[in-house]
Amino acid sequence: MAVIFGGASLLGTLFVWLKQPIILAYICLGMLVGPYGLNVVINDGHIEAVSTMGIILLMFLLGLHLHPRNLLKQLKQTALVTFLCLSTVGVMIWAVLVLLFGFPFIEAVIAGLALAFSSTVLSLKLIPTTTLHHKRTGEVMISILLFEDILAILTILILYSSNDGGAHIDALLLPLKTCAFTLGAWCFVRYILLPLMGRFDIISEYIFLVSLGWCLTAAQLAESFGLSHEIGAFIAGVSIATSPISLFIAEGLKPLREFFLILFFFSVGAQFDPFLKSHLLLAILLTSAIVLITKPILFKYLLKRLAGERNDNAGEMGLRLGQSSEFSLLLAYGAMTAGRIQQDTALLIEGAAILTFIISTYVVVFRLPTPISPSKELRSD
Repeated sequence: MAVIFGGASLLGTLFVWLKQPIILAYICLGMLVGPYGLNVVINDGHIEAVSTMGIILLMFLLGLHLHPRNLLKQLKQTALVTFLCLSTVGVMIWAVLVLLFGFPFIEAVIAGLALAFSSTVLSLKLIPTTTLHHKRTGEVMISILLFEDILAILTILILYSSNDGGAHIDALLLPLKTCAFTLGAWCFVRYILLPLMGRFDIISEYIFLVSLGWCLTAAQLAESFGLSHEIGAFIAGVSIATSPISLFIAEGLKPLREFFLILFFFSVGAQFDPFLKSHLLLAILLTSAIVLITKPILFKYLLKRLAGERNDNAGEMGLRLGQSSEFSLLLAYGAMTAGRIQQDTALLIEGAAILTFIISTYVVVFRLPTPISPSKELRSD
């Protein structure tokens, strides 16, 4: 921890002085001191596990600000947009890998799927809080990212499918499981959690402790239920969103979220091997270009035509969603472990995903309002 946060402080100071996005300092630090760099931090598995807390808290805070009625309305409007964009980008990546680089058909399909998703963490980290929670742009982005998370979980279940089709059944049952988990969470919050908070709300530490306990418990239960930590935490937040106390809880958890997100971005850098084979380097550059160029254009067009968004709003959302996802890294690891893809394909997915993280961060930070923009005119929280 001393190496990570001491190094992040030093490198972060350099990046801020050079007017560069500070998130990239955490990723570069991971590359520098991780297993493929100076090898100071040898086992990044523990860091990655702890950094998952940042994603869980991020999703919980999002849920706290999103009323269930608004969420359902937005999902109906954006589901088709999201599906069409993911399909188009995935097919384009598949075609490039098969036709230009001779990748096996199935491995190219998996790579296309993995790289088509957008990053929940990066997209929402770089959007001002006022925009995220009080403007339509934030609501639409949350609904798109949530639908992508559900599709990503389905993809993971299918990749882990066994010969007897057990995981295929799990994938088909996922909507039913989600509804059942949501109903259970709502009942618990309505009849147990909120009455407890109302009785002891004079003690702020108690509210903080109980809400954090509910977030982590729901995340773990969702994982056991066949969903994911992220979806469980999001549902936990939404279940409290109808109560006025949700805003108080959200404000108290923000510093804790930032602590764990630093670890997340460090772990992303630590997983990346910069010494790639030459033929993979060209494939990474081309697939990254497809993601970075095609996704913003597609999202802008589809949000205007199918969701009725204004041109400026649609363009902004397209840029903010124009990268690959942290799920890309998980899919690459899971598919290789399950024997679905070879190591070269996994390295391609990881390299392209991290490259899109870096370039997309630059594009968003220097063109749109963000909390970490070097420009005073664009800096907004």
